Amino acid sequence: MTIAFAGHAFITSSGKVKEIVKEQIRNHAVGIGRITCYLGGYGNFDEICACACRELKQEEYGIEVVYVSPYFSLQEQAKIKEMQRSGLYDTSIYPPIEKTPPRFAILKRNEWMMTNADLVIAYVDHSYGGAYKSLQVAKRKNKKIINICDLL
Repeated sequence: MTIAFAGHAFITSSGKVKEIVKEQIRNHAVGIGRITCYLGGYGNFDEICACACRELKQEEYGIEVVYVSPYFSLQEQAKIKEMQRSGLYDTSIYPPIEKTPPRFAILKRNEWMMTNADLVIAYVDHSYGGAYKSLQVAKRKNKKIINICDLL
């Protein structure tokens, strides 16, 4: 099973959000041998979800935490090394978006994540911005979606 995350860069109630994310992953992990979690690595929600995934991994859940990079630059490679050194992510991937202009790279990366996920866990409480656009892609692709905002 593959889970992708989409959420706003700034959120409140981070402790509560992390516990709900962990609960939702646990609920969907029943009977699943391996879970791959795709994260974008930008903002509060991505950090909260990465931490939740790491904590679940320590509880013996078969989780791989993957940073999905929007860029293939030297600066981005340095960022990836630092994130892996910190232990937040197990690995990173660069989706097939190399022909995308840099200003659209994050949008295309997010679209790729939504398309390739079985489940999307989101934190979207307003109808604009990148997280909202990602959620719309997931809806168009008929993905199972859990919006944490609906559970608070």
